[in-house]
Amino acid sequence: MGVFSRISDIVNSNINAILDKAQDPEKIIRMIIQEMEDTLVEVRSSAVKTIAEQKQLERRIAALSADQAEWEGKAELALSKDREDLAKAALQVKSRLGQEIEALQKRHGQVEADLVKQSEDVAVLQQKLADAKSREALLIARHKTAANRLRLRSSIYDEPVTDAFARFEQVEKSLDILEGKAEVYELGKSKGAIDELAALEADHQIDTELAALKAKMGKTE
Repeated sequence: MGVFSRISDIVNSNINAILDKAQDPEKIIRMIIQEMEDTLVEVRSSAVKTIAEQKQLERRIAALSADQAEWEGKAELALSKDREDLAKAALQVKSRLGQEIEALQKRHGQVEADLVKQSEDVAVLQQKLADAKSREALLIARHKTAANRLRLRSSIYDEPVTDAFARFEQVEKSLDILEGKAEVYELGKSKGAIDELAALEADHQIDTELAALKAKMGKTE
């Protein structure tokens, strides 16, 4: 296992505190720097994938928006030919496309937030790396003079922190089981009335949009 197990370890790290456990300060500092460099590469690689997904989502949203406009045009054509049934069907397709666009836009927002976080991580990692390299010699010297005191601090604090996290994880597991017992009673409950109401609401929305389209085209009952 490396010096850092997660990006947050680096972001929140204090290099002097990390050296508390070091038997060979020169070796541990080189490991720290190497871990930072490797993590920086991983974060940048992840950011590249995030940017690619962002662009794919944007292309898909644009394509679906164009499809929406096309189906509205089809609805207008159907009404101009007195085919209200076809106009309504076209508007239903347009509505489904709108739902898909909404879902993609939500994902796009999540991807944008991820990209912002990755950008922040890169900036912090670069700063930490530069700091580690510039302070390498000084840290080695300081560590040699304070090795005994730092090892003592390590032995005092490590075990209680580990025990605290173990107890915290046990509480989380207990809560997961309790929540699962509560949720199992919801399984199998009928959703017929909910589904029917959702269908009525969707049909009402289509009828409302159809009426608006008729008004736009000057058609009356």
